[in-house]
Formats: sequence, structure tokens, C-alpha cells
Amino acid sequence: MSYQLRVDSPAPHKLLACDGGGIRGIISIEILAKIEADLRAASSKPNLVLADYFDYVAGTSTGAIIATLVALGYSVDDIRAFYIKSGSEMFHKARLWERFKTKFRDDKLAKMLTDIIGADTLFGSDKLRSLLMIVLRNATTDSPWPLSNNPKAKYNLAGATGRNAELKLWQLVRASTAAPTYFPPEVIHVGDKEFVFVDGGVTMYNNPAFQLFLMATSEPYRLCWETGVDKMLIVSVGTGASANANSNLSPEEMNLLYNAGTIPSALMAAALHEQDFLCRVFGKCLAGDVLDREIGDVIGQGIKDVPKLFTYVRYNAELSREGLDALGLKQISPEHVQQMDSVDHISEMQEVGRAVATKVKTEHMNGFKTSVST
Repeated sequence: MSYQLRVDSPAPHKLLACDGGGIRGIISIEILAKIEADLRAASSKPNLVLADYFDYVAGTSTGAIIATLVALGYSVDDIRAFYIKSGSEMFHKARLWERFKTKFRDDKLAKMLTDIIGADTLFGSDKLRSLLMIVLRNATTDSPWPLSNNPKAKYNLAGATGRNAELKLWQLVRASTAAPTYFPPEVIHVGDKEFVFVDGGVTMYNNPAFQLFLMATSEPYRLCWETGVDKMLIVSVGTGASANANSNLSPEEMNLLYNAGTIPSALMAAALHEQDFLCRVFGKCLAGDVLDREIGDVIGQGIKDVPKLFTYVRYNAELSREGLDALGLKQISPEHVQQMDSVDHISEMQEVGRAVATKVKTEHMNGFKTSVST
């Protein structure tokens, strides 16, 4: 089934958003494995994959890899195998003389993406079974670029110069994963222009959930799907929250190097939190951990007299010592699972993901049936 058949399909619609977070994407994968297993059991379809269920998937950075493979119809088992096999190669150390630019080389990552996605697969390819949104940052124009293969969107219309649908899919995914200081940027020709792209995680959409809602429903994006708690489900999956808290910080330590190393992650964490908060306020939130001490988990709350626009669930892990203890993972060191390039501790991240996956409940998706036959 091509994604194009979903464009004008009737409600309800199911949306999936995958956060960025480097190799911590394996945490998301274990959560998605539980969702896929539950959907198979509920539908009595042992071969169901997430693309059979979700109409629109979105991802940023490592989430862009996961979302793209979901949209292409890969099972979560296949996606997991890709991460486990390729994890160490994704973070292949740059040569010593290159490390003043980036920590890792990009050639092996590009090769892996072309192998699994296809070197000639376009963003508008009928190989995609779900609508797909990928978040990039255009460093040339200094702006976020959340790109969609929605055929109704302005830059996918027939006759548009540099149609997004005609861009190579693997290259968009590679660009979305080009985390500054980790990987080199990706240069992409769009029409008659050349742009330099970096990781979409350094935008407001490292968690792309609310932006995905806007691109599915708001008039400027021309898809205009119906809203309502029985019309739309948004499932948001994180890669683990890792606050860089330092109770012993002194003002004297906050020099140029300190700020250069901490401000980007601080902005990313704030953006991730804000996207989640917006979804909980405007959606009917059925699952999600406490956001902070003041507002709690926002479940059952919102804006007075403003109706909820969709049903929403959020699955994520707090990777602090306290958060891991709450998941029953006292044996796991926070330092092993907090870093985006901690490839030596993939198995521990899988444990975290499986612990979070116990919070996935079939009833969270009741009323939202599988879209296609399998």
C-alpha cells in the first residue's frame, strides 16, 4: 500500500513521532517493539508492521532513521537488527587530523543508509507505506526544515521547483542525523540551489510530535485531517531524557568552552519538553511521565473550555540515577546510557527501553483500528 492512499483516507488517523538522540534510538526501538507486538495480538495479524497501523510517521536525527524504516514497512525486529549490527559503524571515529571538525566520519553511515533505504529511493517513492516527515536544519538559510512527502504540500505540487518528493530519501535522513561536532554536514541540491544541512535536533523539533500534528491538520500544509479525540491518535516515543544537572556549578566555570558544550543540549532539552507539553495540553493525554514538579504529568488537564484535539500518549525514560531506579534498573549506570554515542552500552539501553515498554497498554490505542489489511 502506497502512502498516497492515506492522504485522503477517512479518520481516524494514527500518527507516530520519534525523537532524536543518537544511538539511544535503541531505547525507542524497544518501546516500538512492544507497540508492534500488542497491535499484532489485538488484530490477530502476526505479520503486521507499524506501517500497517500508522498513517503518518515523523522523526528527527536518529528518529528520522527509525521513522523512515517504519514508513518503508520494515518490522521492528529488522530495525533493531540494523541498529545492533550497525551501531558501532554509525559512530566510526574520524581520523586524527579530521577531529578538529567532527568526532565521527560519515562515509560508513551514508553507506549503511543507502544499503537499507536504497541509493535511488526518492522521498516521494511508492515504496513508502506511510506519510513521512523528517526534520532537518538548513544551515545555509539558518532555519528549520521539517520536510514531508505529503503530495498536497506546496513544495511537492507538480511544477514546483526542487520538489521535496524528488530528493533522495537516504540523503535527507543522513542530513537529519548530521549532529554538529559529531558528523559532517550534508550538502543537498534543491532545484538550482545548494544548501548545507545539519541535524534537525538543533531545532525546536528534536521531539517532532506537535509539529507533526500541525503538518497533518493545519491549512498551510493542505492535508487538513480531522481533529478530535476519536479522530486522531498521536504516539510519541523518546530516546531518554538526560538533564545535564550540576548542583556544584559555580559562575566562574561558565566560560566560553562550558557554554559551547552545554547550551545546545540545554536548548534541545527545552524544545523537547515544550513539544511534549503542547501535546499534553491540546491533546487528551493517556500516558506520560511527570514533566516537572510544578505541572506534573498534565494528564486530565488542559485549557479550560478548550476541547481536546487528539488522543496522545508519550513513552520515554528519565536517564538520571533516580529515573533508572524508578524503572527497577539499579544495576545500570546513568553514564552508560546518557550519551548519544555510547555504542558500547547498547544492551543496557535495550534494558531501559524494555522497562519503559511495560508502560505501553493496548487500551491506549482502543478505538483506533489498523488501517490496512495484512
